[in-house]
Amino acid sequence: MFFGARCRFGYTMRFVLDFIYLLLGTALMPVVLYRRLTQNRYKKGWQNRFGKFSKKNPNKKSIWIHAVSVGEVNAAKTIISQLKQNLPDYDIVITTTTDTGFAQANSLYQNECDIFYFPLDFSFVIRRAYKYLNPAICLLMELEVWPNFIHTAKKLNIPVVVVNGRISQHSFSRYKKIKPLAKIMFNKLTLILAQTEEYKKRFIKIGCPAEKTFATGSLKYDTAQILDKIKGAYHLAEQLGIDDEKLLVAGGTGNDEEKIILEVFKQIKPQFDDLRLVIVPRKPERFDHVAQLITDFGFDIVRYSLIKDGTPLPADNSQAVILGDTMGDLRKFYSLATIIFVGRSLVPMGGSDMIEAAALGKCTTFGPHTFNFNQSVDALLKGNGAILVEDKNQLVKTIQKCLTDTQFTETIAHNGREVIRKNQGATKKTVEHITKLLS
Repeated sequence: MFFGARCRFGYTMRFVLDFIYLLLGTALMPVVLYRRLTQNRYKKGWQNRFGKFSKKNPNKKSIWIHAVSVGEVNAAKTIISQLKQNLPDYDIVITTTTDTGFAQANSLYQNECDIFYFPLDFSFVIRRAYKYLNPAICLLMELEVWPNFIHTAKKLNIPVVVVNGRISQHSFSRYKKIKPLAKIMFNKLTLILAQTEEYKKRFIKIGCPAEKTFATGSLKYDTAQILDKIKGAYHLAEQLGIDDEKLLVAGGTGNDEEKIILEVFKQIKPQFDDLRLVIVPRKPERFDHVAQLITDFGFDIVRYSLIKDGTPLPADNSQAVILGDTMGDLRKFYSLATIIFVGRSLVPMGGSDMIEAAALGKCTTFGPHTFNFNQSVDALLKGNGAILVEDKNQLVKTIQKCLTDTQFTETIAHNGREVIRKNQGATKKTVEHITKLLS
């Protein structure tokens, strides 16, 4: 009788969820269509989103890794490498939610892994996805938990592991408000491998069983390779005519932030004639907007996408602002930088990944809005390996200091790299947990 009641409850919940998703989908359809027409988004992957997939080896068991976007795909690199080496009997399937995440996964693993878009969380779609992908285990990067996805995995006895788990203060507050529901969902997870002790505590407080929750460290420290040279960086410098100039690279910038960066550059440029600026916006759909903004400020512009496609570099380009309007080249720009500003941090957008910049041995700075990267920020600041600026004026003073005090700049860069080195090791711990579940 109890089992029957549980089954009826499960069916009822799935029906309610599907109905809610249907209502939300109907309400959001105009937005999707608008973005599809105006921003070239949501045009790909609809077969996958409705649960249809074509694996290279359909009968072979797989390890299903879900990474929402570019950051999560990059964070999974060392895990994927180790799993392929340690567990060759399994295929690796990667799903993403965003077009940029899909493009990044494709550029890294096109010939090695099956790459798809993540299915919609309708119960019938999820059941179909599990049938096609045939996973032995599911790994969710950071925190991407969908009720029907989790419930179906539990029903099929497929382990689901949150890897590199992170729960921001904002998400933590939301989950606490629905703790009874959150607890039901999180109880169905097999393991939660959190980045820090603080995140581990948050997971437990919202209902994750303590015995299933571990702090294994952040994978981003492992994926941030400590290198002096990046493949392709020298060629990029040649293409753009970058020689011995000082280079300020603003990477992963967000809405309204480029305006601040351009104001800063305009203010300090007269003092440093050999200083050049590179801006690499976070989102590709903003490339054209930022290009226009650079022109509106009165600067000449060099768009790297055009140079990369073969357009000759203008003869007199030494004063032009470079727009990094391509995917996959940010690290190359970072490796050429004198100073790096990590974007989405002077505006309240949560920041971008500063670990990669510090690992390259560069003087790294960012604004106060870094709530998505609190652990990394705390570690870098405690180790004197990065510089926090509160506003535009502080950014001006910091850049001036870095450009005039070489020893200061080199010390920050050296310390940042050491912080990264000391925090590596999460991959080994994570793979040990996964291997144990599959053995």
